Amino acid sequence: MKQFIAFVRKEFFHIFRDRRTMLILLGMPIVQIILFGFAITTEVKNVRLAVLDPSNDIVTRRIIDRMAAGEYFSVTCYLHTREEIEACFRKGDIDMAIVFSEQFANHLYTGDARVQLICDATDPNIATTQAGYAANILSAAGREMLPPGVQASAIVPEVKLLYNPQMKSAYNFVPGVMGLILMLICAMMTSISIVREKETGTMEVLLVSPVKPLFFILSKAVPYFVLSFVNLTTILLLSVYMLNVPVAGSLLWLIVVSLLFIFVSLSLGLLISSLMRTQVAAMLASGLILMMPTMLLSGMIFPIESMPLLLQGISAVLPARWYIQAVRKLMIEGVDISLVLTEISILAIMAIVLITVSFKKFKNRLE
Repeated sequence: MKQFIAFVRKEFFHIFRDRRTMLILLGMPIVQIILFGFAITTEVKNVRLAVLDPSNDIVTRRIIDRMAAGEYFSVTCYLHTREEIEACFRKGDIDMAIVFSEQFANHLYTGDARVQLICDATDPNIATTQAGYAANILSAAGREMLPPGVQASAIVPEVKLLYNPQMKSAYNFVPGVMGLILMLICAMMTSISIVREKETGTMEVLLVSPVKPLFFILSKAVPYFVLSFVNLTTILLLSVYMLNVPVAGSLLWLIVVSLLFIFVSLSLGLLISSLMRTQVAAMLASGLILMMPTMLLSGMIFPIESMPLLLQGISAVLPARWYIQAVRKLMIEGVDISLVLTEISILAIMAIVLITVSFKKFKNRLE
């Protein structure tokens, strides 16, 4: 055990001595969480709004003032005909148009008041978000101004958003960034650290030391396990106190699931290290196999349900997909752990399979 602790300390010293490695391990999580939380956002702000209001009564003016008062919409022009709407869209002068029915205020009493939202759907995701924001504002305004007995649905169908009523993109990106960072640090850095010993020719020297090969491999993985836990703590603190993303569920189970995912990632790194001979090959394999699929196919950015069946099948074998789903349920939705057992079971099976195959392949390669 003393020899094992000495190897772990040696690996810690080796990591701390390399400033570039420390920058990647501890700086990258902070940069990514800030970028995804603030700079790279799917939130819609400063939408250029055109208004077609034939009635121009006090009710429609109050609704328009309410929409312009926030940070989401800015009224850029008032139109007189429907033909002007398409012309403004083609010129790129507006992002959305709102059309009120004639005699809008009078029709409130009969429940016949109508509002139409016209969006530029060249980017359907942005158009959907814009319409959702406007629908929420119109619904709230309708509940305040409608006379008794007339429901808000007379203006626009009410939209109720669960878990993320403000539609903040950080709620979506934080679980994905957690999966991406832990996967890259655990798998990529572990695979490179072991391959480096092979490439420099010191692997055989280390394996003939008093420490058994199993403990040597574990001594390489332990520092990255500890650093990943530090990064997990950093991400959670930044998410809660800087991005205002709450931990709605159990913090204990969130940490347990994260530690399981860290173990899966370490096992994947050991598997890559057993298959590759050089650090460059390990880096390329980690980038191609881990980074791009994790970003594109894990549900971090794009919904899995919208992907073709082939890509959905590929997504099912990515550990990050199941971890991100579990984190969203525990952290954002605040569900009980019993509703995350499927994701935990899949991650546990992946951990067993990966660690078994990686140790077997590692032993065979050394022989």
